[in-house]
Amino acid sequence: MSFALKGVAYITGAGSGIGQHAAYSLARQGVRQFALLDRNPAKDTIRELRKNHPDVQVKEIQLDVADEAAVNDSVEQTVKEFGRLDYAFNNAGIGGTLDTTDKIDKDDFERVLGVNTLGVWLCHRAQIRQMLKQEKISESFRSYRGSIVNMASMYGVVGPSLSVPSTAYATSKHAVVGLTRADAIAFAHQGIKINAICPGYVATPLVMGSMNQGSVMDDERTKVPLRRLAAMEEMGDCVAFLHSEASSYMIGANMIADGGFTIT
Repeated sequence: MSFALKGVAYITGAGSGIGQHAAYSLARQGVRQFALLDRNPAKDTIRELRKNHPDVQVKEIQLDVADEAAVNDSVEQTVKEFGRLDYAFNNAGIGGTLDTTDKIDKDDFERVLGVNTLGVWLCHRAQIRQMLKQEKISESFRSYRGSIVNMASMYGVVGPSLSVPSTAYATSKHAVVGLTRADAIAFAHQGIKINAICPGYVATPLVMGSMNQGSVMDDERTKVPLRRLAAMEEMGDCVAFLHSEASSYMIGANMIADGGFTIT
């Protein structure tokens, strides 16, 4: 399906994984201007984008999403470079310690929430402030001043598996779901579309590196009705859909893409 997207995309955690593949998916749908943000270089993402889409324009920005001043500056840099900001994907996040509450240190808990919740909120806030200043990208009644997709998780809508006691992570992602719902209501009438994606287990390099006979992740895969992990490009396509006019009547949605894990 083609969504014929036009405009400027801003993606955190764009150097690898789902953020990287979201950039590829948006480019396939027509986006040609990207602000790619990561704590590490996004050179692989940029090289692949330019290989497949020679006309793409990229602004690479090193960013710690928990740094308020740096986040605000990154949005300002994006707008200075491209004139506006149409599609934001707040993807950067960390997994944190796999422990129950009685075993988690306060510093570890705060570190996970600092990136996964506060970091998303800081980016989200800066994006909203910019989008309120700009007009819709087209005259279509299905168009918006801007679209934001926040990275949540299937563990933002259900509790984590007993074999994966990711208490801090689940807490942070439940908070992202709440943020998405609250601000979707607050800004829908002002022309900003806000949704979240809730992936299940995805075959990222980190996850695949832990997959071996008898591993926890190998056991978790057997609980997925599709009996496989998601490909990163599948999650990228979900992000492109949520940014497109095909999802124009969706606000505050938490798009669960988990192979059926949460319905078993």
